[in-house]
Amino acid sequence: MYIVLLKFDINRDKASQFMERHKNWIKRGFEDGVFILVGSLPPSLGGGIMAHNTSLSDLQDRVNQDPFVQEKVVSVEIIEFAPSKADDHLSFLLPN
Repeated sequence: MYIVLLKFDINRDKASQFMERHKNWIKRGFEDGVFILVGSLPPSLGGGIMAHNTSLSDLQDRVNQDPFVQEKVVSVEIIEFAPSKADDHLSFLLPN
């Protein structure tokens, strides 16, 4: 499992120009079964994504396809997270 931090960068003011493409990129992440949670980093710092069912290199490739990343609207930090215990609703995230 991975936590992806997308923090606003030098071209933050151009976010609205690429927002629709960014939303489509997020939609594909959910459709592909990789993204499980997406949200904002308050107060207006950027966004965060929880991802699973992928390798680090595949996730890096996917993140590099985000228009916000390509246009330097955000910078990226990917943190690998190894869950060991979860609520029953989230047990699918635990290793087999």
